[in-house]
Amino acid sequence: MCFSKGNNINELYFNMKRYSRPLTYLLALTVTLSGFSQTRVKTTKEKEKVNNTTVSQKLPLDTAIKTGKLPNGFTYYIRRNTEPKERVQLYLATKAGSVLENEQQLGLAHFMEHMSFNGTKHFPKNELVNYLQKSGVRFGADLNAYTSFDETVYQLPLPTDDPALFKNGMQIMRDWAQDALLDPSEIDKERGVVLEEKRLGKGAQERMQNKYLPMLFNNSRYAKRLPIGTEEVLKSFKPEDIKQFYKDWYRPNLQALIVVGDVNVAQVEKMIKEMFSDLKNPDKPLPRTKYTIPLLNKNQFMAVTDKEMPYTVAQVMVKHPGAEMKTTSDMRNSIIRSLYNQMMGARFSELLKQADPPFLQGGSSIGGFMAGLDVASAYVVAKPGELEKGFKAVFTEIERARNYGFTSTELDRAKQSYMTSMEATYKEKDKTSSENYVQEYLRLFLEEEASPGIEYEYNFAKNTIAGISLAEVNAVTAKYLTDVNRDVVIMAPEKDTAALPAEATVNSWIQSVKQNKIAAYVDEVSDKPLLSVKPAPGKVVSEKKISQIGVTELTLSNGVKVVLKPTDFKNDEILINAFSPGGTSLYPDADYQSAAAASSLAGRSGLGEFNSIQLPKMLSGKRVSVSPFIAERTEGISAFAAPKDLETALQLVYLYFTRPRKDPEIFKSVIQ
Repeated sequence: MCFSKGNNINELYFNMKRYSRPLTYLLALTVTLSGFSQTRVKTTKEKEKVNNTTVSQKLPLDTAIKTGKLPNGFTYYIRRNTEPKERVQLYLATKAGSVLENEQQLGLAHFMEHMSFNGTKHFPKNELVNYLQKSGVRFGADLNAYTSFDETVYQLPLPTDDPALFKNGMQIMRDWAQDALLDPSEIDKERGVVLEEKRLGKGAQERMQNKYLPMLFNNSRYAKRLPIGTEEVLKSFKPEDIKQFYKDWYRPNLQALIVVGDVNVAQVEKMIKEMFSDLKNPDKPLPRTKYTIPLLNKNQFMAVTDKEMPYTVAQVMVKHPGAEMKTTSDMRNSIIRSLYNQMMGARFSELLKQADPPFLQGGSSIGGFMAGLDVASAYVVAKPGELEKGFKAVFTEIERARNYGFTSTELDRAKQSYMTSMEATYKEKDKTSSENYVQEYLRLFLEEEASPGIEYEYNFAKNTIAGISLAEVNAVTAKYLTDVNRDVVIMAPEKDTAALPAEATVNSWIQSVKQNKIAAYVDEVSDKPLLSVKPAPGKVVSEKKISQIGVTELTLSNGVKVVLKPTDFKNDEILINAFSPGGTSLYPDADYQSAAAASSLAGRSGLGEFNSIQLPKMLSGKRVSVSPFIAERTEGISAFAAPKDLETALQLVYLYFTRPRKDPEIFKSVIQ
């Protein structure tokens, strides 16, 4: 089971998005230890000024996409893209997943995905897999598929320098769309494979999910339609049951083919019309009901334990109707939410830099859930025996934001970082991988999420972000972090069952935080220059060209050798790797741990006049990262920067050599 969502927020909440063919099954609350992510946003070509009073407009479709719909309802998206060259991504998406199964078909949407690899009209039995593997396409790594609650998606990456292979790849897509053989003997062979897949998924996560999923899904249809299905059905279903599912739902008016890669768009469109126009819809098609998770307007609570659960984790999710991405207003709101998530993530990052942080991990953000819902999510991974302390620390930060909002300096930095990220993506637009485009077009088809293209998105953000006010971002907290439709899930080791709080206790923790006198956030910044006194410059004492590999080698007056290599892999990035021989191998065993941890401590402690909190704030808006390292036999600096930030990167390198900080608070935090 893989987890993803159109909004792609990084936080502790699970997203039952898809079920993949590799034999794994994991459906659970997942700890993601990164801060925030940005929803890409979209823009008006006339560069209109967007504010609260601007009339919302429908977002256009990227003109680089060739899209169409055949008379039978089959949709296609084609885009020429040469990253990588002579390769193409073929994806077939069907708006049919486990939520459409009847009681005799539980698990058959996923089983049907398996059967598509076990014999089609033009590739009976195992010929499909054998043919592709002989052609260099790896099963699992390249050729793959997934089944979710609401869709089934097949993927096939191919080289395009072999016309016959590409044509056969298109034929495979056509066979998957409606010509799977579903041979009874092959069905019986596959039962054991799917049952083993289900068995491998049994563990702490599945045991706990079976308890909390009905609550999180508000006892909707989704709670009773997990893609893996039931053992009873998988063992005993009749071939007619899966054939009926295939006939009912694998139909052209629910399907789309996505072709992105180094192809001739006109030729591909012609092939699609020739090969897919004869797909048939049923004479009496079943209605494709769009199921949802209803909001109950009440709060829910559950504590679950398992002997294999290593930590105590508390997750709070407040559900809301999902935000769309179809209009300029939607896009502007997505920027506001992204700025909010970024600032909340930064505050929690600062908490972890304390000498004795109140939790192992904690955070809060807003993003997509599933079935038309969004969630405002807060989580804590507690230290042993300190769930209350960690839980209250997380809610204190949420209440701090609710009571006082954010500061203007925080918002300025968030805007700078947002635009830096957007600018980097825009500058690298000709280096965007075909896979990235495919995922965007999947959302366009499956979720009707607009896809206007990065140029539009970048211009919209550039012309919009300055008009977003602090009050608008502060209003996000009051809108999303409400006291209704709130689910609390606590997962813990079985040995800690007796110590787990009841619902009333957790509610009392929340109320006590609200009643406490919480101080406003103080934004600790420094206006000093990064390098107050610049060093005396050295000289280049020698220069040597090595034409065979296209590099220039410089020797500096201090003995440092610099090797310069121009590349065109990225448009807006310079990579730096500096090293010398030595590393931890130079230290006796008694000092090994200190040597191994030294570079990490230095990298987290700030630099020069800037402590660990001030330094990242000072670097906001810059695309630069510099990290010292001490490996087994070498030590050095690893870095990257945008060309405009190269001087900043070199200043950071200089400071790591001359003015590293030894922050006792960071040391204590790392030891903790």
